[in-house]
Amino acid sequence: MRTNSIRTAFTICAAAALTAVMGTASATPATSHATAHTARQRQAPPVLVDCFWHPDVRPAEFILACGDGNSRLVSLHWSQWNQNAAVARGVNMVNDCKPYCAAGKFHSYPVVVRLDHPQQWKKNPHLRHYTQMTLTYTQNHPDGYAQKVSYPLWN
Repeated sequence: MRTNSIRTAFTICAAAALTAVMGTASATPATSHATAHTARQRQAPPVLVDCFWHPDVRPAEFILACGDGNSRLVSLHWSQWNQNAAVARGVNMVNDCKPYCAAGKFHSYPVVVRLDHPQQWKKNPHLRHYTQMTLTYTQNHPDGYAQKVSYPLWN
């Protein structure tokens, strides 16, 4: 009788151990895949999303006034682009709209551009995008603008 009890106990323990191992083994690929995906997401640099919802990394130009194009960044040279922030020097071309925008003239203002506050992009959850842009004018600045201005960027 005692031999049957020991054999039964051993069989139950072996079955429980095998179930635990198989359960862990079957869960491992999904966990590894999720971890790998998260790691790739963290490694890929955030993007800058333009007016047409196109993601870009280190663009040479960027339109600030999507509706009419009366303010744009040109000649951007990026010195930094990483997980937390991006920094470039360039020129902000701004239409003075005098006497009205169609007859106005564009003026150039040297500027330092900083992008930060990256977040997951709602339109493409596989990408992170910068959600804030700060412009610091290094010389003069357009009428009505401060020396340093920050803009929220769209989601």
